[in-house]
Amino acid sequence: MKYRFLLILLFFPFGVLFAQGTLSSDDLFQQARKMAFDNKNYPGAIALCKEALSKSPDYTDIRVFLGRLYTWSKYTDSARTQLIEVLTRHPDNEDGAIAYASLEYWNNNSAKALQFVQQGLKYHPASTDLLLLKAKVLIDLKRFQEANLAIDTLLKANPKNTDARALADRISDNTSKNKMSINYDFVYFDKQFNDPWHLASVDYTRQTDIGSITGRVNFANRFNTNGAQLEMDAYPHLSKTFYAYLNAGYSDNVGVFPKYRAGFSLYANLPASFEGEAGFRFLSFSGPTWIYTASVSKYYKDYWFNFRTFLTPSNNNISQSYALNVRYYYGGADDYFSLGLGTGISPDDPGNSVLLNSGNVYKLRSNNVSAGYRHSFKTLNVFFINLSLANQEYLPHTRGNQFDAGVGYIRRF
Repeated sequence: MKYRFLLILLFFPFGVLFAQGTLSSDDLFQQARKMAFDNKNYPGAIALCKEALSKSPDYTDIRVFLGRLYTWSKYTDSARTQLIEVLTRHPDNEDGAIAYASLEYWNNNSAKALQFVQQGLKYHPASTDLLLLKAKVLIDLKRFQEANLAIDTLLKANPKNTDARALADRISDNTSKNKMSINYDFVYFDKQFNDPWHLASVDYTRQTDIGSITGRVNFANRFNTNGAQLEMDAYPHLSKTFYAYLNAGYSDNVGVFPKYRAGFSLYANLPASFEGEAGFRFLSFSGPTWIYTASVSKYYKDYWFNFRTFLTPSNNNISQSYALNVRYYYGGADDYFSLGLGTGISPDDPGNSVLLNSGNVYKLRSNNVSAGYRHSFKTLNVFFINLSLANQEYLPHTRGNQFDAGVGYIRRF
């Protein structure tokens, strides 16, 4: 028994190697995928892929996967060697084109990535993955009109594609160099104020290499007093993941508008079509009001969900505002129905931001519901309408209703 045990120990490694040597290329491929995805052991998975390819040198799926493993391991030259061999032998291989284009895209070679995307689309013009990657590459190259065309093609074939929907919404304003818009809101109060409010705005947006810049003039008649406000917005692109929102405004008509306003938010495009935001808003009436905000958004098929909070500190407490907004897209990025439910007052709402006067924190308690419709026609024209109803506590234990009807038009050129 003792000698038999020693013989087993002696020959066990050779038995393992023999068993490994009898595995088929498919078996080794499956082991490599399990090692990579379950254990994140890329060196081990690379070794298994190499062994599989020694048995089956023209096994294209394994060679593409080996190229991806090298990409994930930052061995870009080795990845290129494997993937170019695939596309040389099989120029119509869709996975090879996606893998090679993705490699170049994530290594900031978007012009080269586009070449391999185009090669793949020549053989697979309806490929969802290639069209989506093409849109991302074109966005990185700031060729927004072509990117929008790729997304439109994808959404016509697959309108519930979540990733395409998210991209379409993000670049809708980038498809034209210029944009002008005009809108009007009528606000009626059944108790709080005797006279309705009238608000109107005109703005112009210009796309630049760093992002969009908007100049806006707001007009209002509140409390039987006319006023005007100048505003500027900017959405600078910081990276493929981050972009920002900047706002500044001024008015001589304090009370109708705050004297100064400013805002900043940092946005992050997150995996799984999520988007996160954190920032602040500043309003100055007779004194400063600081408001902090955070939101999370999620695209899912034809829907967009957004949950946002505004927190306004005061001497005694923190005024809280929460809102849930949902859009249902029935067409492109400018074709949707919207529904909103919320509590409190948003400083981003030009109709109500004046109610956020620093001395009126108690009056911020309210419940509101809103609905909207937005529709594009002939590509460059957008019409929208919004309706909202708020039940506002304007004195302790005294509530009134506020009705807001708004309409607007956008022209891109």
